[in-house]
Amino acid sequence: MTHDILYNLYKILSRIEESCLKANRNPEEVKLLLATKTVPADKIRIALQAGQVLIAENKVQELKEKYEALKEIPHTNHFIGHLQSNKIKDVLKYGVTCIQSLDRIELAEKLHQKLLADNKTIEVLIQVNTSNESSKFGIHPDDAIELVTKVSQLSTLKIKGLMTIGLLSNQTDKVRECFKILKALQQQVIALHLPGVQMDELSMGMSGDMEIAIEEGSTIIRIGTAIFGQRNRPDSYYWNEAVTVK
Repeated sequence: MTHDILYNLYKILSRIEESCLKANRNPEEVKLLLATKTVPADKIRIALQAGQVLIAENKVQELKEKYEALKEIPHTNHFIGHLQSNKIKDVLKYGVTCIQSLDRIELAEKLHQKLLADNKTIEVLIQVNTSNESSKFGIHPDDAIELVTKVSQLSTLKIKGLMTIGLLSNQTDKVRECFKILKALQQQVIALHLPGVQMDELSMGMSGDMEIAIEEGSTIIRIGTAIFGQRNRPDSYYWNEAVTVK
């Protein structure tokens, strides 16, 4: 198991480096995020002990279950799943430093109130549904700038950029369009000079489309099964990500 994970890490890091060089980008500009949905803590530990530092969960319950086993190994924990407002307390309790999936003002306001009460702040990315698929979460691109503007007025939420899940398709032009939309939104937000808003991060690209994402400006690549191996069951067994819960 250890050998497989280390070899897979090597392959992904090599792909990131090669893609950056082809796109005339510095490989240091692109961070590898380990998407650890359904991955047991012992496998995650192997990657962390190999020098990886950025991991992310989709599910609050898994965040809680793995926290004790991983907390003594230095790492940074993001949250990339659809966050229900009744899970805010747990996300903040178990060491998440960035929520990449902020996609509605109601959630932002509830986060803000909890953080105010705790005298804390947290980094966030605004999730945009660039593929316009009903099965995916994220704010519609046409409404993204309005959401960024509203969230920027909440002092506890530090906007660091945008996130999207590209179209899962072998039609590369359509996949690329998703990433172009996010990049264009980034530039539009930068032009607004909103106080306290940074647009340093574009979290986009997974194992199947990471080269395209890097070409279009991604700074965070999210990789799970290509490092840790296939999950025992499909995502739909664990939770239905097409169901919106406020």
